[in-house]
Amino acid sequence: MSPLRRNPPPGYFSGMTLSRVLARPMLTAVFALGTINAWKNADKMRERVRPVTDPVVRAGQKLGLPVPEDPATLVRINAGVQGVAAAALATGRFPRTAATILVASMVPTTVAGHAFWKSETPEERKAQMLQFAKNLSITGGLILAAVDTEAKPGLAWRARAATRQARREARHLAHSARQEARVAKASLT
Repeated sequence: MSPLRRNPPPGYFSGMTLSRVLARPMLTAVFALGTINAWKNADKMRERVRPVTDPVVRAGQKLGLPVPEDPATLVRINAGVQGVAAAALATGRFPRTAATILVASMVPTTVAGHAFWKSETPEERKAQMLQFAKNLSITGGLILAAVDTEAKPGLAWRARAATRQARREARHLAHSARQEARVAKASLT
């Protein structure tokens, strides 16, 4: 047998490929820095994020949810959520759920933090556009991580396969029932 076709030893990468072992922490490194920065500077960010947090607070209150009104508190909550989800993704714990949470948190983070369309100088606009594009790229990577089934069939595939199997079994049962009916009819005549 070719050395390239050998199966890896048991426990090799604990079921994760080398690319996932390396890529997940790399993808989430920016969240570690962002979480620390947000916790340290939440008060300074208060007015910059208010255009994004105020509609969130109003929507939450309409739904009867206990949403804090202080933008700095919401920045810290978002940072905490991102930090926990990033740690989960980096370590491979609930990676699809963690990636989905990070995708959802990137939208308000990007809109509040990098609204390049509101920039007053060309230099600031260029810098904010670069950060916006960076966040867009990270979000793309997170979307890929959110749908990564690690070479295992996803729920949609499993549902289609179960449907196909059920149809095959139904056809088989119908065929068997017709054959048994023919045999029963022949034995009665």
